[in-house]
Amino acid sequence: MSDYRSKSFWWDTLSDELATSSRTALDGDLNVDVAIVGAGYTGLWTAYYLQRNDPSLSIAILESEVAGFGASGRNGGWCSSYFPTEIDKLGRLYGADQARAMQDAMHATVAEIGDVVRAENIDCDWQLGGSISLARTPLQWERAQDYIHHWESWGYGSEHYSLLNAAQATEIANASNTMGATKSAHVAAIHPAKLVRRLAQIVEERGATIYEHTPVTKIDARVAHTPHGRVNARFIVRATEGYTPRLEGHKRAIAPIYSLMIATEPLSEDTWSQIGLNNRTTFGDWRNLIIYGQRTLDGRLAFGGRGAPYHFGSSIKDEFDKYPKVHNSLIGVLTEMFPVLEGTQVTHEWGGPLGIARDWMGSAGLNTETGIAWAGGYVGDGVGTTNLSGRTLADLITGTKSSLTTLPWVNHKSPNWEPEPLRWLGANAGLSIMTYADNVENRTGKPSKLGDFVSRFLGQ
Repeated sequence: MSDYRSKSFWWDTLSDELATSSRTALDGDLNVDVAIVGAGYTGLWTAYYLQRNDPSLSIAILESEVAGFGASGRNGGWCSSYFPTEIDKLGRLYGADQARAMQDAMHATVAEIGDVVRAENIDCDWQLGGSISLARTPLQWERAQDYIHHWESWGYGSEHYSLLNAAQATEIANASNTMGATKSAHVAAIHPAKLVRRLAQIVEERGATIYEHTPVTKIDARVAHTPHGRVNARFIVRATEGYTPRLEGHKRAIAPIYSLMIATEPLSEDTWSQIGLNNRTTFGDWRNLIIYGQRTLDGRLAFGGRGAPYHFGSSIKDEFDKYPKVHNSLIGVLTEMFPVLEGTQVTHEWGGPLGIARDWMGSAGLNTETGIAWAGGYVGDGVGTTNLSGRTLADLITGTKSSLTTLPWVNHKSPNWEPEPLRWLGANAGLSIMTYADNVENRTGKPSKLGDFVSRFLGQ
């Protein structure tokens, strides 16, 4: 097995048992009940719940690299109840009751993952400390207050989302210039690679077979095509997220957008006493361009953000995982937030693609005529949402009637992205606008109308 430890800090800190495997590639044609394309969270959670629903099913998981190679082993480690589509947009499309049902399901999903982690004794550094979004300018403070009022208007009180004053916020995260914050209860900090690699072991122990180094090139009705043979199945699950454009006929289905991260050296207790995050509460702030961080169990800061460009033709390459301009910017942002970090060594820099549907709407569904199921479009919120995907797809495939199969994202069909060069122009224009909006707001103290328009257009 090749060394994948360079793919992220999370991979680099796996035990030898979790980091290595003897899984082989597919060797010839195969017949199974369910073939799952992709051994990340979506595929593995689907297998896990299929085995719960019907242990007799034969399941093959086809992975082009190794289990957890993609976003599942490289993300920010936020297991959250965030859904990529804003609840107001869901309400307009599907009605208020369905919008609330979707959000309630996301809240319950975080609890469900915690239950599985405990029941299966999965050591993934799980800590349900919630998440704090800091307001560090008057304009960000206005956004924070509007955010809480917005959730209150939907019937979600302080047990879910709460507004903190400056003293309450700095008690949790002692960042510079803090005026207040919002707190979301349904967020846990985790070590994502530990979770995905252990999930792979669990589904194997219960009878599924994972074929690594087995890229699927095309999906037809009840057939997955690979260079090593055809896999015939009653159901084919597309669980490829940011890598979906590599499938024949899916070039415009999902746009792979890169998110990048850094990790510091382990920090001293004195440094942590000046930063806080004692309950490993995940953190960000109310700027336009997304940032996200967590205190790792071994005492580092893992910190990430958007800013890397979309690559022409939905291209995905290893060299795109590092983008010095963005990584240096992340170091600068983190030091500006927590000045005590000045001079701290950054030990890891990495990144990877996440998947965005054209309407920024995640979906999970099943075409009963072709047997093709799918889930994805998480826009970086996949650690939690993939579990909901897995439970939903398992119910759809086994014909189990449940409240999950009637949620508004089930069988939603997102439009394709525009052909190139329009896709490249649009994706990178959106990135530039959000960066520009932050610069304008920092300079003028006034909201950027352009940034606000793009946020509303994207359903954020």
